Amino acid sequence: MRSFTKIIALLSLFSLNLIEAQQVVKKDTISGTPLTISMDKRIDDMLVNQEEKCLTSNTKNVSSSEDDSHNIPKIAVPERELSQAEICRKNPRIMGYKIQLAVVKSNEEAREVGTYFRRRFPNMKVEIDASLRPNYKVMAGSYLSKQSAASDLASIKKYFENAVAIQYRVFCVEAK
Repeated sequence: MRSFTKIIALLSLFSLNLIEAQQVVKKDTISGTPLTISMDKRIDDMLVNQEEKCLTSNTKNVSSSEDDSHNIPKIAVPERELSQAEICRKNPRIMGYKIQLAVVKSNEEAREVGTYFRRRFPNMKVEIDASLRPNYKVMAGSYLSKQSAASDLASIKKYFENAVAIQYRVFCVEAK
């Protein structure tokens, strides 16, 4: 008998809860799609109250004088295109291009390729990348784009047939 009264009490509690809940239809703020939600009327009233407070505080900020406008964060958008020096000041290392001369098996071979290249092209910087161990990449130059590397690549291909321009991080101030 006791368990029967507990069951009756629980069922009546759930039924009271269902009676007070109602279906509320709201519009999605992004796409405007209607959403149906089951909730208590008091919760719905609190949500509507909060939404109204948000709307009134936004309209106050928009209609306020210029003295209050410093509270609103502003995003600075440049009116002109940034110069190369300004870009380099913000990002010293950027994605650019280097000319890959060869991929060799040892550090000694990489140094030999580097010295051979320096004899032919003394004004270009050579770099050895060991990130592919046991292989080593021998790269030359720093370029902002593939097009700027094309003229040097054509002259380098006379000595290194397999040379190719690859995307690589370069120092902005060194790049052509």
